[in-house]
Amino acid sequence: MKSVTWLFFLLLFFSQPVFSQDGEERYVPETDPMVLEKLEQWQDLKFGLLMHWGPYSQWGIVESWSICAEDEGWCRRNDPDYVRYKKNYENLQTTFNPVNFEPARWARAARNAGMRYVVFTTKHHDGFCMFDTKLTDYRITNNKTPFHSDSRSNITREIFNAFRHENMWVGAYFSKPDWHSEFYWWPNFATPDRNVNYSIKAYPDRWEAFVKYTHGQIMELLGGDYGKVDILWLDGGWVQKQKDEEILRSIISKDYKFTRVQSQDIRMDELVARAREKQPGLIVVDRAVYGRNQNYLTPENRVPERALPYPWESCIIAGGGWSWVPDAKYMSGREAVQMLVDIVAKGGNLLLNIAPGPLGQWHEEAYKLLDDIGGWMKINSEAVYGTRALAPYKEGKICISQKGRNTIYLYYMADEGETMPSTVGMSTFSLPAGAKVEMVGKGTSLRWQGNGSGFTVYIPESVRKSPPSKYVWVMKVTY
Repeated sequence: MKSVTWLFFLLLFFSQPVFSQDGEERYVPETDPMVLEKLEQWQDLKFGLLMHWGPYSQWGIVESWSICAEDEGWCRRNDPDYVRYKKNYENLQTTFNPVNFEPARWARAARNAGMRYVVFTTKHHDGFCMFDTKLTDYRITNNKTPFHSDSRSNITREIFNAFRHENMWVGAYFSKPDWHSEFYWWPNFATPDRNVNYSIKAYPDRWEAFVKYTHGQIMELLGGDYGKVDILWLDGGWVQKQKDEEILRSIISKDYKFTRVQSQDIRMDELVARAREKQPGLIVVDRAVYGRNQNYLTPENRVPERALPYPWESCIIAGGGWSWVPDAKYMSGREAVQMLVDIVAKGGNLLLNIAPGPLGQWHEEAYKLLDDIGGWMKINSEAVYGTRALAPYKEGKICISQKGRNTIYLYYMADEGETMPSTVGMSTFSLPAGAKVEMVGKGTSLRWQGNGSGFTVYIPESVRKSPPSKYVWVMKVTY
């Protein structure tokens, strides 16, 4: 009876939530001065491009997840025979030939849209490497892959070079789990879920081989062949070191089928130290693993409701899915610009995902979207780059931000088809006495007055008849 009572209280204790949704209690600030400086620079960039790409694009399916045996919506297969399906999936390597690969066009389009960095999937969970690794044959440059004979076959290097040519930062997405490696999914056992499929304690040598494999591939990416890398963006947060009490909490959680039932320690501290020997100041994003190696947090496909007290980036699908979808529908320019402004006002960055197709091309709609965003950015980019959050961040249709000590930006989020109003204002934020207000893109001085704890800005008819841009109208306040 005593053991039952003890177990009840143990379960009750470990089942209690200990962190908030956005995880600020778990954010551990960086201490490396070079990384801190680079993080500050990264927060100035505000807008980046994420690309998911691999052999799976030939089927127009979600990346990797269909070979995972978890029964969820993103894991559906068109073949009831799992073994046969997985073999056919892996054989996509033998037909992957993206001969229309055009990284220079992607980089120009991204730069013209106002993007300032790129994060590319060098390897997703399925283990296929889009770079010239020497540690596996499951790679784009292997002779099993038709594209291996192309002079541009080292796709990661080509992408990094193209985007650096446009003066953009480059980031390497890298999956910590590897479902193709026999050191992670050992063929000796079934693969019931996303986790390592054997006991690490029972087979420590096999796990050590996986750790060395993972370190080895990341060192390849951060070596001389790929030039300067600014961000290491690690995915697969279930691969992490865990304490015994964390494992118990996982076992009894409501999300049991996705739990990490053993510690999957790949020695991140050691890995990051080695990585920064090769790339000093490297920003590391160990996603969903709250600790010293997650320099910024990455809300996925959502924008936080409020400003967050640490560096953060919303990664958002532009159209279709993370991976290429044949008939993808893209968000509108208005949706994208207003999302960017909403994120900027809350102090974050936007990482917008566009997926290349099987031949190495984007949908034309993706180019149109970036061109539309770029039209707005050419006029208003000063109100995006280098800004920081300013409370109360947003009131109604008005967002605000701050740049330096004496500049504030007001953003009016226009409804579809809305004409510019004659007045705009806030009741929860007051402008400094003597401030000057002008319409960005027009240079027209605007009259304003204080109203208790708020203000009203008056917009003349000449400006209203000829707005400087679409979607969001920006006013600059200097004082």
